Amino acid sequence: MSGLLPAWLTAQLSAFDLAAPWLLLALPLPLLAARLLPAEREGGSGALLVPGTLVGTARSGADLAARGRRRAALVWTLWGALVIALSGPRLVMPAAALPASGREIMIAMDLSGSMERRDFSLDGETVNRLTAVKRLGTDFIRRRAGDRIGLVIFADQAYVAAAPSFDTAAVARALDEATIGISGRSTGIGDGLGLALRRLDPKDPETRTDGAAAPWAKAVILLSDGANNAGQTAPKDVAALAKELGIKVYTIALGPRDMADADGEQDVVDTETLRDMAQASGGEAFRVRTSEDLVRVADAIDRLEGGRALAPPLPLRRDLWPWPAALALAAAAALLATRRGA
Repeated sequence: MSGLLPAWLTAQLSAFDLAAPWLLLALPLPLLAARLLPAEREGGSGALLVPGTLVGTARSGADLAARGRRRAALVWTLWGALVIALSGPRLVMPAAALPASGREIMIAMDLSGSMERRDFSLDGETVNRLTAVKRLGTDFIRRRAGDRIGLVIFADQAYVAAAPSFDTAAVARALDEATIGISGRSTGIGDGLGLALRRLDPKDPETRTDGAAAPWAKAVILLSDGANNAGQTAPKDVAALAKELGIKVYTIALGPRDMADADGEQDVVDTETLRDMAQASGGEAFRVRTSEDLVRVADAIDRLEGGRALAPPLPLRRDLWPWPAALALAAAAALLATRRGA
């Protein structure tokens, strides 16, 4: 039979579905009501009895019969269209499968005053640290299709710039719009990590399609170019809490110099503390001195992902109930018009 129909019509018929097919059982209810309910006793309606001679002069029997058939057809059209609309006719079409990793990642970014230092080279131009992080960070976020990504900004205080979401473009835009000074100019690493942990749901790791536990199901990527000098919590204590929650912390120490070889220089990164935080949580620590290092770190984090599987296609539903509903409304309006014209 399908070979006798056009290909497009066959595809539409195969995609047809009803949200509540059991409602179609209501179609014969008027017939059952007419058969089971007791007939109205003659004269019980209180209608005006008109002599047959007057009726005959007004309309012929054929006209009355035709009018009765039209009204019956309208009544059945109204009832049938209403029941079909309530059953929820729709077209269910499969969408393209998307990459899915089952991971939730919070990016915690230092937005202290030291991010203004111009000691990075990007595309042959000297830029400040924040510009380099924005350029490469937004590209990294956009490549995370299938991950649930969020963004925390910290300085004197920490705040959520983008709640965890599959909308990677929106999270990348939030990072690109971040400005220094919006949350102070100090560095509260512990508070930033603590807020990132609060926004991750510490459930059991999800499983891959092969049934194995998904590695790195919950993670925080923390980037800082300074030392903790603000906030209410100690970074290492928060990292230990991350371990208890099963959330790995990946730290990125940003800047050409660190506290080990600073010689009294200000605004240098505390590499040792960031490394201890990563180790305490079971994550990894990265050292970034140039924009090239930052690129390599982004690629390394991508490799830690361990591959992705395609999620099952999500069905796209196109509701068709407005069409029978409109037909029912038109039938009701026609019935009303015929009654007034009687």
